[in-house]
Amino acid sequence: MKRVLIIAGSDSGGGAGIQADIKTVTALGAYAATAITAITVQDTEKVHAVHPVPDEVVADQIRVVLNDIGADAIKIGMIGTRGAGEAILKALAPWPDIPLIFDPVLVATSGDALGDDSVAALIRDEFLPRTTILTPNVPEAEMLTGLVIHDTDGFAVACAKLANMGATGIMAKAGHLTGDPVEDFYFEAGRRTVFSHPRFVTRNTHGTGCSLASAIAAGVAQGMSRPEACRRAVAYVAAAIKHAPGLGKGHGPINHALIEGEDGSFRPR
Repeated sequence: MKRVLIIAGSDSGGGAGIQADIKTVTALGAYAATAITAITVQDTEKVHAVHPVPDEVVADQIRVVLNDIGADAIKIGMIGTRGAGEAILKALAPWPDIPLIFDPVLVATSGDALGDDSVAALIRDEFLPRTTILTPNVPEAEMLTGLVIHDTDGFAVACAKLANMGATGIMAKAGHLTGDPVEDFYFEAGRRTVFSHPRFVTRNTHGTGCSLASAIAAGVAQGMSRPEACRRAVAYVAAAIKHAPGLGKGHGPINHALIEGEDGSFRPR
C-alpha cells in the first residue's frame, strides 16, 4: 500500500482539511498519515476560529512519520502561519526527493481567510521550488502571481509564471471561471492537458480543493504519471460533487465515499 503524508489543518465539520484528505486517500486505495498544522472551529457556514498547533509540534509530527512509516508522496494544505511553514520546510529538508503536492490554501470556500500575505510570500519564495504539483484555484493563482485572471488563457499565463517560480507542474482549478463545461487543466513545460467536466450548480462544494490535491497525491504515490493522477483526481472530485449528501446550512461537504469503476468513472458506495 502506497503512503501519503498529509500536512494540513483539521476541519471540525469533516468536509475539508485533514478529514477530507484522509477520506480521499483511503477511498483511492492509499494509506494516509497526518501532521496537523491547526485546529479550526468550522462548519459549513464559516470558520469560527483557528487554533494553530505549535510550530515544533507540527515539525515533530512530520519527522516521526517519515522516520517510521515513510511516504511515497506528501500533500500540504493549510499552513496557517509563517512560523509553521518554516518549521515544515525544515522538517522536510532531509527528504528532498519525495514528490510534494501543494494546495495553496489561503481562503476557505466560505470566504474566511486561512493565511495572510506573509504565508503567501513564503509559498512563493520557499515552497514553490520544492513543489511537484501546485493546485491553485483562480483567487489563489491571482494572489500568488499578482495577475488578474479572466479566462483559461489568462490562467495559463499565471501558470507559466508559477512554473518560473519553481513549481514543476500546476493543476489549474477553473471552477471560478465562467462557462460549462468547466475546463480544469494540468500545466507543465508550457503545455496544457485539459480535463472537462459538467458545471454543477450547487452549494455543496466544501472541501473540493483539499480533496483534489489529496487525490492527486494518492495517484502520484501509486506511480501514476502526473497528468494521469490529475485526470483521476478531477473525475473523483466531480463525482463527489455530483453525489454530495446535502449536509449543513452553508457550503455542504462533497461525498468522499466513492468507488472507481473499470471505465475510470466513480459512483457512490
